[in-house]
Amino acid sequence: MRKLLAGCLLLCGAQQSMAQSLTVEKIMRDPKWIGTSPSNILWNYNSKSLFFDWNPDKAISDSVYTTGVSGSKPEKASYRQSQLAAAIGRGEYNKSRSHIVYTWAGDLFLLEVKTGNTTRITHTEESENSAAFFKNDEYISYLRNQNLYAWHIKTGVTEQLTNFSRTGETPAAAPAAGGAGSGGRGRGGFGGGSATATSSSTGAGTPKASGNRQEQWLQQDELRLMEIVRERKEKKEARETFLKTIKETDTLVTIKIGEKALSSVQISPDGRFITYRLTQAATGAKTTIVPNYVTENSFTADIPARTKVGAVQAKHEFFVFDTQRDTVIAVSTDSIPGITDVPDYTKDYSTAARDKPTPRPVAVNNLVWNDAGTTAVLEIRSQDNKDRWLMLLDATTGKLTLADRQRDEAWVGGPGIGYGGPLNWLNSTTFYFQSEATGYAHLYTYNINTSEKKALTQGNYEVQDVKLNTAKTHFYLLTNETHPGKQHWYRIKADGSDKQQITTMEGGYDISVSPDEKYIAYRYSYINKPWELYIQENAPGKKPVQVTTLAASDSFKTYPWRETKIFTIPARDGKNIYARIYEPASGKKNGAAVIFVHGAGYLQNVHYWWSQYFREYMFNNLLADKGYTVLDIDYRASSGYGRDWRTGIYRYMGGKDLDDEVDAAQYLVKQQGIDAKKIGIYGGSYGGFMTLMGLFTQPDVFKAGAALRPVTDWAHYNHGYTSNILNEPFTDSIAYARSSPINFAAGLKNHLLICHGMVDVNVHFQDAVRLSQRLIELGKDNWELAAYPMEDHGFVEPSSWTDEYKRILKLFDTTLLP
Repeated sequence: MRKLLAGCLLLCGAQQSMAQSLTVEKIMRDPKWIGTSPSNILWNYNSKSLFFDWNPDKAISDSVYTTGVSGSKPEKASYRQSQLAAAIGRGEYNKSRSHIVYTWAGDLFLLEVKTGNTTRITHTEESENSAAFFKNDEYISYLRNQNLYAWHIKTGVTEQLTNFSRTGETPAAAPAAGGAGSGGRGRGGFGGGSATATSSSTGAGTPKASGNRQEQWLQQDELRLMEIVRERKEKKEARETFLKTIKETDTLVTIKIGEKALSSVQISPDGRFITYRLTQAATGAKTTIVPNYVTENSFTADIPARTKVGAVQAKHEFFVFDTQRDTVIAVSTDSIPGITDVPDYTKDYSTAARDKPTPRPVAVNNLVWNDAGTTAVLEIRSQDNKDRWLMLLDATTGKLTLADRQRDEAWVGGPGIGYGGPLNWLNSTTFYFQSEATGYAHLYTYNINTSEKKALTQGNYEVQDVKLNTAKTHFYLLTNETHPGKQHWYRIKADGSDKQQITTMEGGYDISVSPDEKYIAYRYSYINKPWELYIQENAPGKKPVQVTTLAASDSFKTYPWRETKIFTIPARDGKNIYARIYEPASGKKNGAAVIFVHGAGYLQNVHYWWSQYFREYMFNNLLADKGYTVLDIDYRASSGYGRDWRTGIYRYMGGKDLDDEVDAAQYLVKQQGIDAKKIGIYGGSYGGFMTLMGLFTQPDVFKAGAALRPVTDWAHYNHGYTSNILNEPFTDSIAYARSSPINFAAGLKNHLLICHGMVDVNVHFQDAVRLSQRLIELGKDNWELAAYPMEDHGFVEPSSWTDEYKRILKLFDTTLLP
């Protein structure tokens, strides 16, 4: 281990205790010193065992371990065993849960759960995926080369269901029966017979009359004179009419999609309708490049990266292919309720957009059929992030009917709301979903017959995870209703009654339910106790069994990691800011304080479980051992506190969130006896951005700050994250002007350290470079930039972590202490 910085890297204290061996280098440089928690829990299909990643041997990387439901001693699983279990775990059950279809090594297999017997469905060079049961579980559908196929379980017959073609135009409307966009006649609906009529010489070779009036007269006269010619013509026309009526041939309808990307191909449970999405990639959007200076061949390599916020976005269309009528129907969203609504922020600008509103671009993110195949519910999102609609689809016409609309003048979000969130059917007439309609993410049902929307949960807390049991009689919920920073697992009846708490230990949970739902396996942790694996019966009052023990060094286990106090600080607007404090031991307080700012913005770090910022947690312990008082708050826009807190930074990042940090600093002065001239601040990513805003706009509050991989100008960040909060630079320039630190760099009076990875493909190193040039132009000399040539946004090399935190400690020791 490299030589430590003299004195300052060892913890204060006269005696050689375990605390004295806690150094920046030990925390950052040797991950084995910390140990490895279990992760990636996966139940075996038979519910008798489970798999998880773990590294008790302190090897180079994790291995897969397995244990039984009794919590027996974990054993290493073979590579094939773990990979096969993962493949089956990603598979799909039939309705009776007697069989699972899954993809393994690019081929499809059918597993009988009771016996474990496996039937191979495909054995091809091509890859098959996205398999699912349909048509009363008699068939299995799957994708191969973006076309949909069906395998009949009983007979083993395979049928191709779609024929997407990249030539020609994409169908924009429903064509006439007999061809979906041209190219081949129909199949008469899925599973129908094929009757290919043989060609007859009758009428064959008869030339059609041209537009010449003389030739037309001759043809009509020939038909008048020649009885056989007339009879053959009538037979030919009758045959063609008959074939058009039955529409049964072995030729697939060709669906032309042009150059658009095909996705979300799905068949209805009854096999009649096939839905899909087409995406036209954005054109003219310039992408960024991240240079990589340290490479194997010694030449600089360019890493293609993202576009910047405000770039032209892709366009999406949604279609239904009716296999009975051989028609493609374009699902129109131009008339859904509120599609032309103009966001409130446009009132600050020209009225042109408000005077002539047009339908906003949207994307269909999800489609779920009821089991009967009679109705599907679509989740549709507006591209401006202000609306989410749940629409009922009439697949025969493509007509949409509103079930639920969530409008947010900031942006729609919250746990379980959006793609990947819970959206499914309880029965053929009722589906369930999550919404922030009350200001907190809760669980709802909607009855399509009565149009009744019912809240199954309510209160000032969030439902953070939802799972419906197999019998569809109960939901399992993970919520933070006892405290914003505490989680528990509950069981509740499908009508919202009889709620029962299943977990009992205070802290955080990452829960996986066994396939038979009799057990839960979960990772559990507490403030000062890293994640461990437990198994418990999935019912109230059952005792959990601990399966793993952290394989950390004796030094890690012996050091008294602080059980930080969690409390609230009053904000200037009357809200309560949740905070955690690292307090020095009695007599060690040095009168200085450091505020840590978590990253991501929408993230929670004041909670009762082991922090994902475990390095910072340990570094904050080190700071406290040296006499610093360390404060960590869930500022405005942090997760876990509902809609209003989540959107508190809308159109002004560095506004209310920074006010919360300033209020926290005032708390330190008034309640903790901290010297107002000895407060530092540090954080990474969004925390780095906040550090810059603090030093640039509140220089009398923060004496020094370390901005790690910070965003310096939001107009240069990505579209998906930034447009939610600030809209677009060319439509809401006010929001970007007041939210970007580079505009306030002239306000820097105190000491600034910037640390940034040079191959950061998230927040580009260009952000640090542009701010550096601005500081140079302003004549500032109280700052420094530490560049890390081989690091991305999240550092991976212990040497880089070590260097970064040594610099942060040096900054605070030299600027905050006498």
